[in-house]
Amino acid sequence: MSPAHNKSESVKQALDALDQGVEPERTVLRDAVRALLAELSRRAPGRSVEVRVPPFGAIQCVAGPRHTRGTPPNVVETDPVTWVLVATERVSWADALRDGRLRASGIRTDLTEFLPLGAEPPPG
Repeated sequence: MSPAHNKSESVKQALDALDQGVEPERTVLRDAVRALLAELSRRAPGRSVEVRVPPFGAIQCVAGPRHTRGTPPNVVETDPVTWVLVATERVSWADALRDGRLRASGIRTDLTEFLPLGAEPPPG
């Protein structure tokens, strides 16, 4: 099984666990977070937004002005479970923001046009 296949399988496993009301295994959750971040990076290339999902990963994405030093002006941060749920649209971006499970600061941080993340780009 290829590493890419293992990563996409981890998203399915994480969602299956969450659907059953249990926390995914740490390695499964880590791999799912990283797979979804990698897909976002592929779908929204650039360096104007930093997406942080501690402790498993952070990427820069979205076309626009590049940030090089200090705190980036456009930051999205959330926990691993929320990231998996938002990235797969099990929880809406707006609901996660409203509930405080996702924090987004800066004018470029609305990532909804790139969601859901998965094998195929969203229709549009």
